Amino acid sequence: MAYVLGLDIGTTSTIGILIRLPDQVLGIVSRPVTLRSPQAGWAEEDPAQWWGNVREIAAELLATSGVDAGEIAAIGATGMLPAVVLLDEAGVLLRPSIQQSDGRCAAEVTQLRAEYDEADFIAKAGNGINQQLVTAKLRWIETHEPDVFRRIATVFGSYDYINWRLTGVRAVEQNWALEAGFVDIARHEIDDDLVALAHIPRAAVPPKSASHAVIGTLTDEAARETGLKPGTPVVGGAADMIASALAAGVTRPGDVLLKFGGSVDILVATDTVAPDPRLYLDYHLVPGLFMPNGCMATGGSALNWFVENFAGGQKAAADAAGLPLHQQLDRLAAQKPAGADGLTILPYFLGEKTPIHDPAARGLIDGLTLSHDIGHLWRALLESYAFALAHHLEVLRDMGHKPARYLASDGGSNSLVWMQIVADVLQAPVQRLSGHPGSCIGAAWTAAIGVGLTDDWAGIARFVSYADRVEPNPAHAAAYAAGYRRYRDLYAKVAELPR
Repeated sequence: MAYVLGLDIGTTSTIGILIRLPDQVLGIVSRPVTLRSPQAGWAEEDPAQWWGNVREIAAELLATSGVDAGEIAAIGATGMLPAVVLLDEAGVLLRPSIQQSDGRCAAEVTQLRAEYDEADFIAKAGNGINQQLVTAKLRWIETHEPDVFRRIATVFGSYDYINWRLTGVRAVEQNWALEAGFVDIARHEIDDDLVALAHIPRAAVPPKSASHAVIGTLTDEAARETGLKPGTPVVGGAADMIASALAAGVTRPGDVLLKFGGSVDILVATDTVAPDPRLYLDYHLVPGLFMPNGCMATGGSALNWFVENFAGGQKAAADAAGLPLHQQLDRLAAQKPAGADGLTILPYFLGEKTPIHDPAARGLIDGLTLSHDIGHLWRALLESYAFALAHHLEVLRDMGHKPARYLASDGGSNSLVWMQIVADVLQAPVQRLSGHPGSCIGAAWTAAIGVGLTDDWAGIARFVSYADRVEPNPAHAAAYAAGYRRYRDLYAKVAELPR
């Protein structure tokens, strides 16, 4: 039997999956992750919590599946990117991670744009100068935490950190390096001059690995902590949204994955490189392909924040109906008209990444009156992310892409109310995926490829099937076309205000 362990180091949870090739999921286990925002626009997590979760998840999967640790042929990890994790020379964590959604480095982004012509930077690095760049975040640390900055010996990402805890090998996966701003896209190598922009030693960025390349094997110490077997191969890993897109079957031009996780992502497969400052460029997991994509700073994380802080008054009704609070709010939102009776929300609660790249942007509720209630607010919040997706699609079309088929995955796609709103805003069918375990399955399949258990990238489709297809309601087209114009105009107006 061929067993593989996949790990997803996500923003809101750590997830593990154990699969048996060719098509069986033996178990999925998750643990929550604490996202902290100690100041406006900040987003931090504790990498030690990720590792603690991995230890518990591995032990539980072994215990519940009955699989012997020695039967696991490979391990692959995925995660959000490009989170910034810093180690000193001894391997001690220097500070909490700075998450990809963190918007503290606006001044450093401005500084970089003054130093480096952005068109030249995009042509070389494949991505624009924005708050996503690890370079900008490192410059912020240099200015505001100089004691930490002086001690930096290694900088890498979320799943790179887990790989190091598993193997003792310091390496960076290719998409972390690309989105960090360190890769020369023409040579597909880490570029010394690009690293120098971060003011760190070249040696602080470990060697780059392909997603499916074996970077090392499980150490004795990691084996003791996880219950896994020493010597188990570990591959480079994968960016979470790319791993999820592979599992969803996004490999043909025109296929689009709408990913409703802790953030809302949109991804398109292509065989050409066409860098654009408004979106990100990543490598597809299938060698030779690329995946331009957009990623909002928030999504499910903002919905969870809303529930935790404002939905307490609905708990009794939710309990009486036997529903989680999210579903109770969906019921209320479904009773409200398209456009939420004039209520418009800008969901820029942590600044915003694509396509506006404005770390100083803030969340905003416009049109609120005493006639609105929590159902209106929840509907307007769901609509705001649908409008954000429409904005991304406008950019993709402007880049020459032709979105044709929309697939929806991750936890948010389970909300039929939300998916109906998305279909109505886009005025296009949205195909929900059934049984999509999330990015962890992409990590596991990448590991299976890496150790030669299979060479069929498309074989991952056996783990995912189609659910229902949500058809757009033409009666809502006009209301949402007007709502989208308000959404776009609202940001244009508030962006002109003093900050």
